[in-house]
Amino acid sequence: MDDKTKKQPAPEDEGLLGKAKNLFEKADDLLEESVDKMKKNKTFEKATEALKKAEGYVEDKMDEFEKSGMKEKLESMADKAEVKAGDVLKKLKDLGKNLADKAEGKFDEIADNLKGKPKEEKKP
Repeated sequence: MDDKTKKQPAPEDEGLLGKAKNLFEKADDLLEESVDKMKKNKTFEKATEALKKAEGYVEDKMDEFEKSGMKEKLESMADKAEVKAGDVLKKLKDLGKNLADKAEGKFDEIADNLKGKPKEEKKP
């Protein structure tokens, strides 16, 4: 009889913090139950299996890519393209300078021709 009387009496006024703690514990228990039910579901099992297969496939393809040497080939191609782009840019700069020099020479020639010619007077 002492065992029954020694039980802790439930506090009548728990307070806001105690109520929040109890609510949190109940929500946690409910969430755990829901997760367990979902894990036992056949659809979840099939989805998990499909994801594992997809993961294996992707890993295999990544290994194949690394072994194929394609990464090095792409890096080499990028380096060559960079060098060629630098060469083309240099040629374009030289061409631009040459065109500017030729245009300047033509403008000077035209200006000299205009200075050397007397203006024609219009007769009424």
